[in-house]
Amino acid sequence: MNSKAIYPESLIAAHNRWLDQYHFSVRVSELGRVISVGDGIVWIEGLPTAAIDEVLNVEDGSRAMVFHLKEELVGAVLLEASGTLAAGCRVSHSGWHLSIPTGDELLGRIVDPLGRPLDGLTPVASKNRHEIDALSPSIIERDFVKRPLYTGNKIIDTLIPIGKGQRQLIIGDNGLGKSSLVLDIVINQRDKNVRCVYVLIGQKRSSVMNTVEVLKSAGALEFTTVVVADAAALPGLQYLAPFAGTAIAEAWMRQGLDTLVIYDDLTTHADCYRELSLLLRRPPGREAYPADIFYLHSRLLERSTCLSAQMGGGSLTALPLVETKEGELASYIPTNLISITDGQIYFSEPLFSGGFLPAIDVTKSVSRIGGRAQDARIREEAGRMKLDYLRFLELEVFTRFGAKLEKSIERQIQRGRVLREILKQDQRAPLPIEFQMAWLVAFNSGLFDGAGLDEIPGYLNYLARRVAASTLTLSSPREEWTDTVRRWFSEKRERIVVADEQKG
Repeated sequence: MNSKAIYPESLIAAHNRWLDQYHFSVRVSELGRVISVGDGIVWIEGLPTAAIDEVLNVEDGSRAMVFHLKEELVGAVLLEASGTLAAGCRVSHSGWHLSIPTGDELLGRIVDPLGRPLDGLTPVASKNRHEIDALSPSIIERDFVKRPLYTGNKIIDTLIPIGKGQRQLIIGDNGLGKSSLVLDIVINQRDKNVRCVYVLIGQKRSSVMNTVEVLKSAGALEFTTVVVADAAALPGLQYLAPFAGTAIAEAWMRQGLDTLVIYDDLTTHADCYRELSLLLRRPPGREAYPADIFYLHSRLLERSTCLSAQMGGGSLTALPLVETKEGELASYIPTNLISITDGQIYFSEPLFSGGFLPAIDVTKSVSRIGGRAQDARIREEAGRMKLDYLRFLELEVFTRFGAKLEKSIERQIQRGRVLREILKQDQRAPLPIEFQMAWLVAFNSGLFDGAGLDEIPGYLNYLARRVAASTLTLSSPREEWTDTVRRWFSEKRERIVVADEQKG
């Protein structure tokens, strides 16, 4: 029977208009179930559409991130865990990937890899967020590394320079001063408009507190964000820590700012990734590390770069730390990172034991980019200094056998010993680039010739005071630098003569 014969057309039209106000849809959602929990790993069944790195919500309030996919099960790493999490708990999709708050609100803060405060202050009040595991900038977005990043260290700024956007590996045995060096580098960025991110992975809480205290006492915490996943943190958070720190710095880089990220250290990060992979029953490779450990770290460090002017001109400089055993450079993780980065600064145990601090071995350290990013005046003064220093180290070996040397060789050896004494530097004493220029000019002009090795520290301290009080800059003519430094040394020697006469 025709409905129009029963209901008038006006009533049917009114009914259709009423239905048009509503939209009907059927939503189908998956619901998984926890099979087992242990060691920061959750095995889940019943989520066939789960994607890698997706965040999952557990009914007890815990959160996990998809890390491994099998035919019937999903392996996830815990990001948050409650005491009630157990087999049988229901799990649902969140539909989103991890991100972290970004912006200047993070300066001076200590946070975990999820952006939650660890300093007892209020949560980070930032509306901006950045994906933790984002793609690295494309080739057309990048520019050449051509601006120097001054570290305040005499050896690095003159012989192994680092440019903004470079990836420079800090490598050596434990306890030789790697962390102290990078702390000094962070402290030296004061008033240089460089935002720093210090990532601490798997360290003891006492070490974390010591690092924070050093930054705070030096006034460096105000332009630094500290990302912490200590030894007591879940393995999933330790794995995410370097990616979270990179995301914070990357957001600043996209705004056209210069940033510096310290990863302390990637050996611990690799061990954490190996632990998670073995627990998830992934096939082990060399030294039991999973086969994709190289890809993991290359993906992380490829995000460090210098952006082109069209993209804002920001930069992200990375200084990853890696530990060696008994100075062995050929082990798996160190060789991986050496091949990924743009050079390495190697710490030597014999130099450390011999009192040469910082114990940087110039013979094994290299910067493949920094020379092109070095200031032209510093590059001109440094010149062949590294090669001459390496030659001195070779010549010095002959003096151990009591061999009789020519006068010219003796002068080279004495000059090399003076240079070695100049390159020594105390902790927490980063030096301005103008001081580096001053001692280079003095050394090249022969002003240190004839000075005893025990007199070098006094000359350097005097030189640092005079530089701090002067108006000389790197753009000043070399003749002005030479004349000024000569006058300073002349005044210094006159004072020494007068003091000796008075003492006599």
